[in-house]
Amino acid sequence: MSTTVAKPTSSVAPAKKKSKLTWPVVLLLIALALLLFAAIGAITGNHGLTSSGQIGAAVSSAVPIAMAGLGGLWAERAGVVNIGLEGMMVAGTFCGAWAGFLVNPWVGLLAGMAGGAAGGLLHALITVTFGVDHIVSGVGINLLVPGICAYVNRIYYKDYVADGAGANQSPPAESLPTFTVPGLSNWLDGIEQHHWFLVSDVAGIVRGLTTELSVVTLIAGAFLVGSYFVLWRTVFGLRLRSCGENPTAAESLGVNVYKYKYLAVISSGAFAGLGGAYLSLVAAHFYRDGQTQGRGFIGLAAMIFGNWMPGGLAAGAGLFGFTDSLQLRDADSVHVLLLVVAIAMAALALWQFYRRKFTAGAISLVVAGGVALWYATTDAVQRPLIVATPYVITLVVLALAAQRLRMPKADGQIYRKGQAK
Repeated sequence: MSTTVAKPTSSVAPAKKKSKLTWPVVLLLIALALLLFAAIGAITGNHGLTSSGQIGAAVSSAVPIAMAGLGGLWAERAGVVNIGLEGMMVAGTFCGAWAGFLVNPWVGLLAGMAGGAAGGLLHALITVTFGVDHIVSGVGINLLVPGICAYVNRIYYKDYVADGAGANQSPPAESLPTFTVPGLSNWLDGIEQHHWFLVSDVAGIVRGLTTELSVVTLIAGAFLVGSYFVLWRTVFGLRLRSCGENPTAAESLGVNVYKYKYLAVISSGAFAGLGGAYLSLVAAHFYRDGQTQGRGFIGLAAMIFGNWMPGGLAAGAGLFGFTDSLQLRDADSVHVLLLVVAIAMAALALWQFYRRKFTAGAISLVVAGGVALWYATTDAVQRPLIVATPYVITLVVLALAAQRLRMPKADGQIYRKGQAK
């Protein structure tokens, strides 16, 4: 005799799994973006958005943002929110320019990283050892470090006016070397000048990525790639990330949580300091007050946009760097970008309607119509709007990407040693 027991049915529906961007999808999006820019260039006759000059300027603008974001990634993967990246970048600009002028720019790079690392050590001491709120500590560093640098700048460099120092800037340092792929630049330049559909656009982009790159750009790229392998392919990285996910469990397994948090936050400051040194040794060759212009916060936004991953961070830094570099280009190219945004928002609206997200689709369609109307009724974009573009894009991108984010579970939490006991 057998008895059949009916399994109880659960009334709770399984959680809907969020779609994840895969490499084929990413490559498809890149291809569609290239086609869109090529089509807009062919229609308007303006190929400035894919020119090698624009791409080179975008890469230059993206480097300090990427380094600040990488600093935020290291700190937050260990569970420490580092709002003080802006102040650590300022320390990097000052120390880099100072050592670059007195010794040489190579020593300036190391000094910039050391200055940022000192800020990271201060942040780690306050948050990890003394358990102060991470946001409070970061804001304090952002207020303290720029004030100290501005004060020292005014009293130290006044004796170096003959060497090129000004009221609020240091004397210029020597230039760092640049790198160009041999034989490729001239060949791509010839293709770019023909303005062939898509082919010339790709040539302009590749030429911008391979011509007269600062050696610091190559170092920054190596740090991005290396961070992925260190954090996701080594035991050290696993332990560090466990401190940001569940420090109590990590401690119970014998991980010295304090040590890994300290190493992460000091490294965070060093990366931010490198981004600051780039501004004072590559972008401008001297330190001046207010040089970072909020790039530390934009770096944090790039990190969040990238979902706390190096690859996404690089994409976010590229996006923000592209918009930041627009202020260096002619107004006609910026005006053409309005048409690109209008078409992209219209495509996003169609995608939202396809997914039955009618409210989001309607909002995207209204934005597309408004931007298209702006393009049709104007001949140029006012300069104040161009300057504000990076900050507007930062807010818009974060708003659109908010639902796909997953921060480390213990990010920002105060951890005290011995909680696992």
